[in-house]
Parts: sequence; structure tokens; C-alpha cells
Amino acid sequence: MKFNRIIKASIEEKFFSGKAILLLGPRQVGKTTLLRAILDNRKEKHLYLDGDDPTVVGILENANTETLRSLIADNQIVYIDEAQRINKIGIKAKILVDQFKEVQLLISGSSSFELNQQIQEPLTGRKWTFNLWPISWAEYEKEVGFLKSEQSLENRLIYGFYPDVINQTSQEEKVLIELAESYLYKDVMMYGNLKKPKLIQDILKALAYQVGHEVKFKEVAETVGADPKTVASYIEVLEKAFVVFGLSSYSYNLRTEIKTARKIYFYDNGIRNAIIRDFTPLAIRQDVGDLWENFLVSERVKRNSYYQSLARSYFWRTKQQQEIDYVEELAGKLTAYEFKWNPKRNVTFPKTFTVGYNSNNLLVNRGNFREFVGN
Repeated sequence: MKFNRIIKASIEEKFFSGKAILLLGPRQVGKTTLLRAILDNRKEKHLYLDGDDPTVVGILENANTETLRSLIADNQIVYIDEAQRINKIGIKAKILVDQFKEVQLLISGSSSFELNQQIQEPLTGRKWTFNLWPISWAEYEKEVGFLKSEQSLENRLIYGFYPDVINQTSQEEKVLIELAESYLYKDVMMYGNLKKPKLIQDILKALAYQVGHEVKFKEVAETVGADPKTVASYIEVLEKAFVVFGLSSYSYNLRTEIKTARKIYFYDNGIRNAIIRDFTPLAIRQDVGDLWENFLVSERVKRNSYYQSLARSYFWRTKQQQEIDYVEELAGKLTAYEFKWNPKRNVTFPKTFTVGYNSNNLLVNRGNFREFVGN
């Protein structure tokens, strides 16, 4: 099954605009597939360079301007895949952009931790940056249709949206566990130069069980037997490797509202469930609310990213335990969201927030979620 990615047109619009095009995202979400699909529809001749190929790495790491000229030859597009593997790729990219203005440079990578470190300064003002995530709900529904997507929602809450997981029916658990073990416990450790594989596993499990809840580094540190600073540094690597992302608490009144709290979510429900080895059907799970919230927030991240929304995302909680699941601020206006799986459940939004901030309040449930996660 092939998915039409929402971001495709936005990338195509930037071709031959005088800047490199940088595509970031987790491994196995389809970055190479997307860029190759774009290239297949273009008339220009292109050169593909695989950052996992030792020969390619050796040539690029030692290349000067003349070597690059010989390498490019008569190609009008150069695509460097898994570019974070290539030492000093930022310098080579700068040369390509500055010295070969008729050539369009494409770069893709699976770790903003390494790749951004290498290219941020050399490519300042010389790049367009895009993020690609696991298949979004909007992309999935467009491909399979309304009825099948409706029938598949519970499975998607369990198994997530990685392309291989969707395409390998009945093999979802095997694919997810392999992905978690190869990507999370190997690539992440390599990217971040982490030394303790068991600690990263323990931290991920702790975060998986706290999805939708406030995360305190000190409590996680006590759970896994590590220093809070170490936990914080490991979580930072997980964020830069596109495994998890955090929301800060919204606060204006520092006396009553909690300012420093964070919630941490996984970009994909399937990865979260693979970490805790729990693929139990939704009907008999105790964490349905957590899965629903992780799904909604991660889908909202995809939506806002693809449509280049300027909205800023938060949650809200007071010292008196009043809370709101998700808050967006756009152009000075606040919208508060509460998430409930059961469409029959009603919620009351705290007056402290709604009156104090004059917010728009919306309940997102099983029956009306499409507008929240779509366009």
C-alpha cells in the first residue's frame, strides 16, 4: 500500500529555489520513498548517494570542490540519504549549494541530534527544512477510505502508523519489536553516544507508562536508579531522535499554575506499545485513555507540522489539580481541548482557565476526532 504524503507538494514547490531541501524524521517512515517518488516524476537527471554505503561516505568525507564537480557530473539533482552518517556533511552541503547553483541538493536524515549539529551553521539561510512522521490519520483515511479507516481505528491505536506495520498485516507485533530493538536501542545509543543500553530501555518504559501524565525527571530517575541530570540528557536524545516529544505547561499566573511540568508523548502508539510489550486488544486494556491521548496529540503534531501552523502546544494544570489535556495558542487566542474515548462522556472545563483566558473549549472524542487530526 502506497500513501500520498501530505508534505509532498510543499517539498516540490521548493525545488530549484537556490537552497538545499532537508527532510528529517524517524527511520522507516518513508523519507527515501517520498523523495524517490518526487524524483521519479521529474525530468532532471539525479544522483543518489546513500549515507549507509561506506564507499559513498569515504568519497564525501574527503571530497573537495573539484571532487564534488566530478561526482555530480551532469546531474541536476543530488540526493544524499541518511546524511547524518557522513562526517562534516554540513561543509560539503555548503559547497554544493554555494558553488553549484544550478544543482538542487536534497538531504534526508533520521537524527536531528547529529544532522542538525553538522549542518545548522554551514547551511544557515541555505536550506528549507521539512519533517516526515509515520503515516498520518489523514493520509491513512485518504488511502483506505472512510469505512476501512473507521473499522481499523482500534488497531491503529495499538499498532500505530509505521508504513511497514500497516502493510504487513498479521506481522505487526514482530515488525514493531524489530523496529524498536534496532532503532531505539541501537541507533539512538549511537546517535547520542549513550553508554548504558539498559538505562535507555528503563527510561523508555517509564515514559511509556506515564503517557498523558505529568513527567518529573526526579521521579523517573528514582524509578530507573539514575541521576536526574542523566535522565534529562537521555530524554533529550530521545526527542532529537524522533522517538518522543514533550509539551510544556501553559502558565500566566505563576502563583497557582504549574510552570515547569512536562508531558511526554511518543510519535507513534505502536512504538510505545512495543516498548512495554503490550499489544492487548483495546477492549480489555486499562490504558485506553492514555493511548487515545497519545494518538490525538501525535496526530495534531503531524497536522500542524505539515500545514505549517504557527500554533504553540501546551497542557495546563494548577497546584489545586485542575487540568486541561491540551492547549493551543494561536495569534494570542487560546483553545482548550479535553480528550475522551467514549463519545457519551461529558467534561466540564475549569472556570479558572476558561474565564481567566477567555478560551475556546472543545471536547474531542471517538465521534468527532477527525476534524482535530485532519486539515
